Amino acid sequence: MDQRELTSSGFSQNDHQTHPPEVTAATNEHVGERDENVERGNWSSKTDYLLSVIGCAVGLGNVWRFPYLAYRNGGGAFLIPYTLMLALAGMPMFFLESSFGQFASLGPVAVWKAVPMLQGVGITMVIVITIGNISYSCILAYSLYYLFASFQSPLPWTDCFSWWGADETCSRTPKDPLCNLTLDDGYFEIVNTTWLQENNETCTNGSEIYVPHQGPSEQYWDKVVLRRTSSMDETGEIVWYLALCLLLAWLIVGTALSKGIKSSGKVVYFTAIFPYVVLTILLIRGVTLEGAYKGIEYYIGSQSDFSKLAGAEVWKDAATQIFFSISVGGGSLITLSSYNKFHNNCYTDTIIVCVVNCATSVFAGFAIFSILGHMAHIQDKPVSEVAQSGFGLAFIAYPEALAQLPWAPLWSILFFFMLVTLGLDTQFAAVEAIITTLQDQFPKFLRSKRPYLTTGVCLLFFFRGLVSVTQAGIYWINLIDHFCAGWVILVVAMLELVSLTWIYGMNRFIKDIEMMIGEKNCLFWLWWRACWFFISPCLLATILIWSLATFAPPTYGPVEYPVWATVLGWCMIIFCIMWIPIVAIVKIAQAEGSTLCQKISAACTSAPDWGPYLEQHRGERYKNRSDSTEAPNRVQLLAIPEM
Repeated sequence: MDQRELTSSGFSQNDHQTHPPEVTAATNEHVGERDENVERGNWSSKTDYLLSVIGCAVGLGNVWRFPYLAYRNGGGAFLIPYTLMLALAGMPMFFLESSFGQFASLGPVAVWKAVPMLQGVGITMVIVITIGNISYSCILAYSLYYLFASFQSPLPWTDCFSWWGADETCSRTPKDPLCNLTLDDGYFEIVNTTWLQENNETCTNGSEIYVPHQGPSEQYWDKVVLRRTSSMDETGEIVWYLALCLLLAWLIVGTALSKGIKSSGKVVYFTAIFPYVVLTILLIRGVTLEGAYKGIEYYIGSQSDFSKLAGAEVWKDAATQIFFSISVGGGSLITLSSYNKFHNNCYTDTIIVCVVNCATSVFAGFAIFSILGHMAHIQDKPVSEVAQSGFGLAFIAYPEALAQLPWAPLWSILFFFMLVTLGLDTQFAAVEAIITTLQDQFPKFLRSKRPYLTTGVCLLFFFRGLVSVTQAGIYWINLIDHFCAGWVILVVAMLELVSLTWIYGMNRFIKDIEMMIGEKNCLFWLWWRACWFFISPCLLATILIWSLATFAPPTYGPVEYPVWATVLGWCMIIFCIMWIPIVAIVKIAQAEGSTLCQKISAACTSAPDWGPYLEQHRGERYKNRSDSTEAPNRVQLLAIPEM
């Protein structure tokens, strides 16, 4: 091994070839007796891993975003671009990340010993998931609040009750507009629709006065749950009951992750399966309701509009939804797969998880739109007037629809309990990615202190999330989602593809995968080569460019954000991405070589100890590298001393 490679060594050099197994296992409670990796631990069973990954991928977006996108983009016709984008971008990225993490048994930062110059990509992943955790935990807090509020009859958002502060604009039905009528003597008089009908008068164009109106569920969301201020400039005070729900959310996460994957891998048997039970119950109840067929027809039935496939927006929506719904680009997938045993079949996992994730989205749409169809029927409205996306669907439209059913509290409890479990699974994976990153950096100090580390991380996130449970908290959550949830992850994913296929080497990466799952023929790899090398990068680049070209400043309903908020959003993007060029420049400056090309080449060369984590899996391809790491003095990728 030449000196140039030694200067570009891995992230935190783990002494994984020198620790006696019995010593390490004795000091780590998160390691089981049957684990092959006695330092980091492994999943107790394949089912633990699959349920954890399915729980991470199947999140709130499958319930509150996909059904609306399908309805808006042609119904059943939307499944065509959706399926194509799954094959062209979703599954290739999932297979790449799960293979990458499993091969090295390292988290999202340390795994970049493969291409040290791009270790900033891993740092960006962790920063994005850290920022995202703040907003996602607050959505959990909202769901918990609604869950507790559902234990009363009638449900508080059933009608405009004065006890929760409903004002004169609140009404279950829209109020008729008034008319500024010109009388014969030239005077004006404001009259209502009833007066016009009784006196056989009409309201001329421009004379109508629309009366502000909010339904009870919408006003309950704004005035009771959020206590929302009029703009982001008015922070207001912390909403104490949301703060308590936020604390409860983090207590649940911290408890589930106290022993790492050994504890969370058991919790997901409930949190990952329960949403399917609830969706099935809601679907059975929904299709038996009068008018349910209207919602289903609009969603994916006879109202499907194949002409919309000619529009570019449909394909962009399909690609975006697929990409973000399978949780790639954020480090969670790399983290979860890093705890697999080396010879786990990650290819089969890719097929199972991606198919289950997409099928769940379609299935959830039937449960959602069958009940929305019933709501539209009894209110004598078209489905388009009751269908919403995001917060509007989860906390306004669907709760309002459930409130109109017999046994409304029961259905509301089930629905919001489902939202809580959907959010918890995703949160488990996100927090585990951060904790794994810290443990990979400081293995000797932190691995034996897992409960304390988990407690500290969860407390830190709780205090950082308090700004999002103020009266202006919803504006902060929407701002983070608008800027950090999209473009940064697209950039990360493109760099992953470029680094592993063009710099690390596609043939080399494929041989790494074959060390785990066995050799495959050329035809097997033909599709994956095409996607990794050309198709997927082009699709991601197209989505990124399209999103930037169609950028619009963030808004929350009719509320526009101040200029400083938009500037802050761009600053968050810059803060997330800037580590990629910074780390690259540092690596190049530290690398050996007399010319810039030599330095770049050295910075791109894999670390000496790169390869399978355990000596028994390194084989002939990585045996020489293993021998070169026996020297006691190792050079770290980042200038951070190991504690």
